[in-house]
Amino acid sequence: MAVERAVVAMDVARAAGVSQKTVSRVINGDPHVRPEVRDRVRQAATTLGYRPNRAARQLVSGRSRTIGVLSVGSTDFGPASIMVGIEQAIREAGYAMSVVNTLEGDPESITGSLLDLVEQGVDGIAVNEPVGVFTLDAAQVGDLPLLSLSGRYGISTNELMVDADQAGGGRAATEHLLSLGHRTVHHVAGPSGWRSAGLRADGWRDTLVRAGAPVPEVQHGDWSAPSGYAVGQRLAADPDVTAVFVANDHMAIGVLRAFADAGRDVPGDVSVVGFDDIPEAAYLTRALTTIRQDLTHLASFGVRLLVDAIENPRRQDRREDVPVELVVRETTAAPRGRG
Repeated sequence: MAVERAVVAMDVARAAGVSQKTVSRVINGDPHVRPEVRDRVRQAATTLGYRPNRAARQLVSGRSRTIGVLSVGSTDFGPASIMVGIEQAIREAGYAMSVVNTLEGDPESITGSLLDLVEQGVDGIAVNEPVGVFTLDAAQVGDLPLLSLSGRYGISTNELMVDADQAGGGRAATEHLLSLGHRTVHHVAGPSGWRSAGLRADGWRDTLVRAGAPVPEVQHGDWSAPSGYAVGQRLAADPDVTAVFVANDHMAIGVLRAFADAGRDVPGDVSVVGFDDIPEAAYLTRALTTIRQDLTHLASFGVRLLVDAIENPRRQDRREDVPVELVVRETTAAPRGRG
């Protein structure tokens, strides 16, 4: 019985009517290839079932020693801190880095950016894209090692996932506030569609349900202090609100200002817990109680796993949750008249 031969770059070259070198240039993202030639090569590769990540290994001796990074391109504390850790770890491992920024929440942009990295012939991809709204045929990625720093995508047979224990952080914040004697805990969540926001909200909600406490309606912000202030104004108008878990520290700062403007003392009238432990959190007028996550460590740990998967090829499906830590400061206390 004959064994089916794998499609190689020369097959694509013949089908597209170009040289093998041209196929290599297209795979590696050479911007000087004419658009019509690039389209012809890509069409031939798709028709023949050619897998770009394998082709890159066949076209050159060894690997490209380049790791692709798919990033939302945000300057928010979380994504930006992760990018710093990714870049440092990639450089320390002796690899080059190719970064493609996406349009937040745009499935076509995310999918297209990921395919761009695959076609460049990178050795592996780190995905720092917290919005899980895209779909991609797993055959287009194949066994190219892929590191996800936010959630499971299921688009590679060699996928690694490393994330802070987001749900655990939501549980720890809520348990802390309940343990102080608060009847329930209100929640200011991040934007819908962000995995971290959803997981933190899950931890908060599950803790309230297990405790038999009322589950208030979730309020959403956009990670910014102004959005936290807007939600905080609504919460401050409700005298029954005595405890608030906020999904990040920047929104928590806005919430704190809203309570101050409304004449409600923190933590005398209302306790507030944030998430991230940004550098400013410890230096507010009332130092912020928050959930600390070491994002630089998380990113570097993930990149080390990715480099190991590149250099020791094997199929694997691995998940690692990096622990988070409750840091108790000055914005939480027992409610007045209770406890």
